[in-house]
Amino acid sequence: MDRVPTHEEPVSLEISGCNKEDARIVFDALRQCFESDRAADDVPQQLHETRPMVWLGTFDVTATHECTPPPRLSATVEADAQGGYWAISRLHRTLDSLFTVRDLSSASGDQEKELHVLLESR
Repeated sequence: MDRVPTHEEPVSLEISGCNKEDARIVFDALRQCFESDRAADDVPQQLHETRPMVWLGTFDVTATHECTPPPRLSATVEADAQGGYWAISRLHRTLDSLFTVRDLSSASGDQEKELHVLLESR
């Protein structure tokens, strides 16, 4: 499954179940590794005190850049990813190199795969 893609391999990522600081740590870590639609100054905002928040980002996992270990998370972070099989596999390997990843569930379709994981600091 380590083929070289001939086109962009985007993955949509939803971060939830955490505070805005932990969401930023995850997005910043992945933005180091991959091209993203999230700019460096695109800081997650907490728009409501009691309602759960979901932050979204898209990462092109076709080419990787050098990744460095992220700061510690204050708690677990839920991440839901959707993309092609190769792209999800690459994202999972990268997340696993940055965090402790607990697989919660996955769903496979004809062309895409969905992945639901919990991320914790190493």
